[in-house]
Amino acid sequence: MSTVGLAEQVEARLVALRRTIEAAGRDPGSVRIVAVTKGHGPEACEAALAVGLTDLGESYAQELLGKAALPQLAGARWHFVGGLQTKKVRDLAGSVHLWESVDRPKLVGELARRAPGAQVLVQVALSCEPGKAGCPFDDVAALVDEAGRAGLVVGGLMGVGPTAGGPEAARPGFRRLARTAAELGLATVSMGMSADVSVALAEGATAVRLGTALFGPRTQRPQVRAWGE
Repeated sequence: MSTVGLAEQVEARLVALRRTIEAAGRDPGSVRIVAVTKGHGPEACEAALAVGLTDLGESYAQELLGKAALPQLAGARWHFVGGLQTKKVRDLAGSVHLWESVDRPKLVGELARRAPGAQVLVQVALSCEPGKAGCPFDDVAALVDEAGRAGLVVGGLMGVGPTAGGPEAARPGFRRLARTAAELGLATVSMGMSADVSVALAEGATAVRLGTALFGPRTQRPQVRAWGE
């Protein structure tokens, strides 16, 4: 599909999403939409930019860097939303606008060393599912404080709802995440993906991370040349 055709589809889905935001009693202008382009090719990124979605989310270092190097995507603000290995920070430091998955002291230290003053969110564990990263709720305040003392700019908290149980299973974790952010005086609450966005909005999300809801199903990892190749 051409970029123009894809942009038209994304625009239609974006209109529907704004209705969903309004149905939750929220002002669409108060919710940041992060278009998660992970698993989609550069044409999806171009389509997002064409309809005014400049915050793009990626989960893999090589995929983000390959896309960030493309001149047609120069207007994007890249969010790293996946599990982050400390060894990848050096490579990503010049390209990431917001690090959304900071979940441990070692990562705070590496970011402070490689990307001083970086804008970050602290990722909080909302479920016990295997493979789901995040700082335990009991340790959030200490990690936020440590990140601030290290010179990072902590804008808020991020969480990923459980895979099992349907959207309602995410509600308790989302509610606690929003409450914790408020208690810590943090403005950003990044929660809610395509499957549970309505619940996240109802519970106070200020940012949502959407891929399938904007671009349709992912079919395969895109072929994007790695940086330096």
